[in-house]
Amino acid sequence: MTPTHTTPAPHPTWWRGPFVVSLPTVPLLVWEYLTFRAEGYTSGFETMVVLAAVLLAVSWLLPHRRSLRGLRFLAAGAAFTLALLPLLLVALMAAAMAGA
Repeated sequence: MTPTHTTPAPHPTWWRGPFVVSLPTVPLLVWEYLTFRAEGYTSGFETMVVLAAVLLAVSWLLPHRRSLRGLRFLAAGAAFTLALLPLLLVALMAAAMAGA
């Protein structure tokens, strides 16, 4: 008997999306973690940084199938956005304080 169900082959370029997003996101996450961990409690910034790290890990750990490519890009894009938000909020607060 031949099996009727076959597992799909891994997509050959599954790694490109997470890799391209990881290049700017990982240094940003490391810098933000080192900056905001000194607060000693779970703040909004620290929550965004940890959630971004988790989403980046999810984008790498999803199965390497073509059907999950959209979900992989969504997780990587959300990780980049969450990694960028604390930096943008700090820049906005600095601009508001400088203008006062």
